Amino acid sequence: MKCPICKKEFEDMKYRPFCSKRCADIDLGNWFSGKYSVPLEEMEDAEWEELNDELNKQEGGDC
Repeated sequence: MKCPICKKEFEDMKYRPFCSKRCADIDLGNWFSGKYSVPLEEMEDAEWEELNDELNKQEGGDC
């Protein structure tokens, strides 16, 4: 396997998919700093209302 941060080959699975704690910490820092992100999918107002209605049905209450 290759580490996604430093690209070194490794066999020790302790920090999988990273080769070391250092690379795992670098990856975590990238998430905290905003270097990585999950794309946002915009929803239409009608979709929000439908989602809210479904949640209300499941909870048995109003939001």
